[in-house]
Amino acid sequence: MSDSPESGTRSRTRRAILSAAASVLARDRTATLADVAAAAEVGRSTLHRYFPDRQELVRAAVDDSFRAVENSVREAAVDQGPPLAAMRRLISAMVDVGDRLAFLFGDPRVLEEFTVCFEPDYSVPTTIGLIERGQAEGVFDPQLSAEWIQQVLWSLTYTGWEAAEKGLLPRHDVTPTVTRTFESGMVVTGGP
Repeated sequence: MSDSPESGTRSRTRRAILSAAASVLARDRTATLADVAAAAEVGRSTLHRYFPDRQELVRAAVDDSFRAVENSVREAAVDQGPPLAAMRRLISAMVDVGDRLAFLFGDPRVLEEFTVCFEPDYSVPTTIGLIERGQAEGVFDPQLSAEWIQQVLWSLTYTGWEAAEKGLLPRHDVTPTVTRTFESGMVVTGGP
């Protein structure tokens, strides 16, 4: 792709549409393409130039959301530093992409209906790897499986996002609340 201003504008517009789609559909699975266009601040005809129908838009939003989550985990550098500090970075990163997580996992039909042709970048450290490292170092509860801890982490992140959406928790309090709740249940008392 060239570096012309048109391609840069086109790329930004496409990203805005995909981000808006994930955000709008996370909140309302029945939202219309007009709702997505309004949230992306583009006209419906512009949206249709990028995505001819709802199915194509949702499929692209699923793929884009997986990539956004993967990039967020990569940027959290969960394989660096002490496990507890890495977990705190991960929680912050997950809260930052909370609407993407809610879109992907808030309704199981999204992933069932749209087979994702997305190959994860295996150079990205995993949440399970971080949890296992923390358990080996005596930070995270070794009596819980890494998979269980990961599920709890995802659930807490989703619950924090949902609480902010409902006005039960200010957005700026989501990360500290999720972190505090996670640490109260998963971190070994008296650990590092």
